[in-house]
Amino acid sequence: MLDSILGIFNIADLRKKFLFTVGMILVFRLGAHIPVAGVDPLKLAAIFGKANLLGFLDLFTGGALARFSVFAMGIVPYINASIIMQLLVVVIPQLEVLSKEGDEGRKVIAQYTRYFTVILSAIQATGMAFWLRGVLKPDYEFTFFLISCVISLTAGSCLIMWIGELITERGIGNGASLLIFIGIVSRIPTYIKQTITLVQGGGSVIGVSILIAVFIVMIVFIVMVSEAQRRIQVQYAKRVVGRKVYGGQSTYIPIRINQGGVIPIIFASSVLLFPATIAQFMPEGLIRSAFSALSPAGGLYNLFYFALIFFFTYFYTAITFNPTDLAENIKKYGGFVMGVRPGKPTADYLEYVLTRLTLIGALFLATVAMVPNAVEGMTHINTFQGLGSTALLIIVGVALDLVRQIETHLVARQYEGLLT
Repeated sequence: MLDSILGIFNIADLRKKFLFTVGMILVFRLGAHIPVAGVDPLKLAAIFGKANLLGFLDLFTGGALARFSVFAMGIVPYINASIIMQLLVVVIPQLEVLSKEGDEGRKVIAQYTRYFTVILSAIQATGMAFWLRGVLKPDYEFTFFLISCVISLTAGSCLIMWIGELITERGIGNGASLLIFIGIVSRIPTYIKQTITLVQGGGSVIGVSILIAVFIVMIVFIVMVSEAQRRIQVQYAKRVVGRKVYGGQSTYIPIRINQGGVIPIIFASSVLLFPATIAQFMPEGLIRSAFSALSPAGGLYNLFYFALIFFFTYFYTAITFNPTDLAENIKKYGGFVMGVRPGKPTADYLEYVLTRLTLIGALFLATVAMVPNAVEGMTHINTFQGLGSTALLIIVGVALDLVRQIETHLVARQYEGLLT
């Protein structure tokens, strides 16, 4: 891993991508410290001191929500819009046709996702403005605050969406995941400081040690399962083209146990946080109580979280891995899976293997999601409350994906050097 990081600075193109990514991250962190005008910071801090849900939401924005900056909504509206668009692609035939038209179709769907992000951001910003009308400065008019808040937060979300897409296109790693990763990592020094203060104030050293040990074991376990894969051997028949003989070699198809990576966790968290967030903006009543039941501190949240992780693991795997197309490509190039006939039998076999592996991956993600909450309940150490299963999976998953992409770039540059 250290060789991969050092190799970044030895290749001009990769160094440029790395510096561009760092520059975009700095812009993202700078925006998290630019507050929206009109809010009293002392009253706002008092609200965040009482609500665990707001602290959990603040984790995904890297502290921007607690400061009520222009980036207070973070990348969440874009992720929600992406989830809804991917679901609509399956439901609406016209969008499904677009998704199969190659790059042009995907560009149109991406543009629809951007438009939908603007709409969701404006709706959420309006709700946040009404929610914060009680923490305005005494001489600040609410109508002006409403207009400026909606414009500022919507523009901030669109800018974050643009930054994420730029990182994906011209930088290193997946932009949206990397921004969430940076937001979570930026909170770790605060958690460490809170833990040290707790221990100095008479907190349980054993409880803190147990919690840290569980986190370390979970990180090791996440890395092992994330890197695990099932290799399906494929044999290619010999073909004679002119005077040359092609094929005859054996290779394999790597299918990961955790095919969806960290995406199912991000999707499940975003979907569950949406009703709980809406509840914060609503007056007291039955609807607010029903939505508040889905807060991260409740048992109903964990139940739905478990189920949604399963759903999004299978859903994301289904839209990213097509056994039928893979079987056709293998057959077209004269290959076959050992012991399986080409064509539909190969597709059925790949589907069977993928379904079983996805079940293991979904169980892994859902089980890991429950462990930190259980350990925190037993040790009564809540200084790492934001750094739960979701944060750990995102941190480890994004870090592994980042290292993997760097290594891919390094290998590609090495082969280019051999050809020139």
